This record gives sequence, C-alpha cells and structure tokens, in this order.
Amino acid sequence: MTAPLGRGIAETSSTGSTASTFRILHVSTGNVCRSPITERLTRHALSDRLGGPPPGYAGGTPIGGLIVESAGTWGHEGAPMEANAEIVLADFGADATGFVGRELLDEHVIRADLVLTATRDHRAQVISMGHSAGLRTFTLKEFTRLVRAIDPATLPDPREEGVVERARALVRAAAALRGWLLAPSPDADEVFDPYGAPITFFRSIGDEIHQALDPVVTALTGVPSR
Repeated sequence: MTAPLGRGIAETSSTGSTASTFRILHVSTGNVCRSPITERLTRHALSDRLGGPPPGYAGGTPIGGLIVESAGTWGHEGAPMEANAEIVLADFGADATGFVGRELLDEHVIRADLVLTATRDHRAQVISMGHSAGLRTFTLKEFTRLVRAIDPATLPDPREEGVVERARALVRAAAALRGWLLAPSPDADEVFDPYGAPITFFRSIGDEIHQALDPVVTALTGVPSR
C-alpha cells in the first residue's frame, strides 16, 4: 500500500535535531521497565543491521544517524532499570549497561523526531505537552501497524539518500496513514505494564516489544533482520 502524502512534518526537523541525525524517543510510565526494554532492543537491532555501537554504547552516539533514548511520564529520575527488564534484554543479547531512568521533559519531546509510547495514555500525555508532537507521536504497536502498510519502494533508498532521510519519510507516511488504518480493538495498540510482575510476564512483554520493533527497524533502515 502506498501512503498518501504526509503534511506538517518538515524535511529538516523543526524539533531540534540536526539534519544529519534522527532521534527516537521511547516513553512509558516509570522509565524502568517497558521504555528501557524498548530503547535497548531498538539500539541492539540497529547495531545488528547497520553495524557500530553497542557494546559500551553511549546514549547520544548515533547508529547510522539514529539516536535512541527513553523517558517516563512519571519517570524515576536516576533510577536503575528493573532487574527483570535486564534479564529480558539479556535473553535477546541486548545490553542494559549504563541505563539511568529519566522523567519526560519538554526538551525530550522537542528534540525527538519520532516518539513511540507504550500506551495510548502515554501518547496523549506527550501530545498534550505541545511542541507540534502530534504527527510524530505514536504508540509502538500503532506505528508497527502503520509501517506494515507502507510500501518500502515509496521510501528513500538508504544507500543513496541515507537512513535519516528514510526515517523522516517513514514518519510522514505513517502520520498520513493514521486516520485510514484503525486499530482492530481498543487494546491492540497497548503494551501493558509488567512492573512488579514475575519474570514470565516480563518475558512475554519483551517478546511483544521485540515483535513490534522488528518491522519498524526494518522499515527505518531498509535492512531486514538476520
């Protein structure tokens, strides 16, 4: 399916990112479970496809021009990741080293080119902060659903125009499709909170996030998983 032409998102980011980088911000509640898992699995998948960091990854270091961060709407500032979240990351070979929880601030939203949230409530909270965030903020599963409907041939070739330009085009296409491709059920776009749950539930949430991320990272980079 070819996405209709997007509107309202500039070719070069008006959010504070430079033209040579693209910032992805993952948002959940406490920034100790879901968004750290999503952040680190995204970095791991990007590294696998594009090369470069991690391990020993510094958060602001781009991978193919993409910078991946996370924060929480009620973030535990300075807190470590939940131990079960670290176990889940280890299951996928991803690294939890150096993670520090953050409370979601205006500056995080301003700088982000793509905001992916765990739930619709998180999405609403990000959008309510302003900063023209509506067209670049999605729940993770919503973005996955929209990305699956976009014909990759309509996106810039990353080998010719770069991964950053492809990522910007992908967000515009997804934003344009949002009103055309609705969720099959109210819970379809939600990743539920495993905080305080046993490791079995954490692992099921990790699997859910991993499955949702795979087509997103493939669409962003133009490189399928190995």
